[in-house]
Amino acid sequence: QVQLVESGGGLVQAGGSLRLSCAASGRSFSMNAMGWFRQAPGKDREFVVGVNWNSFRTLYADSVKGRFTISRDNAKNTVYLQMNSLKPEDTAVYFCAATTRYSGNSAYVERDRSSYDYWGQGTQVTVSS
Repeated sequence: QVQLVESGGGLVQAGGSLRLSCAASGRSFSMNAMGWFRQAPGKDREFVVGVNWNSFRTLYADSVKGRFTISRDNAKNTVYLQMNSLKPEDTAVYFCAATTRYSGNSAYVERDRSSYDYWGQGTQVTVSS
């Protein structure tokens, strides 16, 4: 059974930092693009950041550029999201996702959530003002 399990969420003051982790099990995603999305109450799930299989290419939403950093450790089948300078508007449930499309393609990074095949259950991030 394939699972993506997020951790690291919590409550933080504005300006603070959190590091989210997403550990995959059941299959290797070392050759696959992965990403982070978030969903605030009453809003659609939105793209945050994506990374190709070997970290050669990343793609960030404008709202998080310069503040969030995605990384991955393929040996651990884990992807991370370092979030700095957090703002109250970053409050949301954060989901990691993996796509099986274009495996091994160094140029492939995906922002379309419909292209992702596997999803975690999410971790809550709350930023207080």
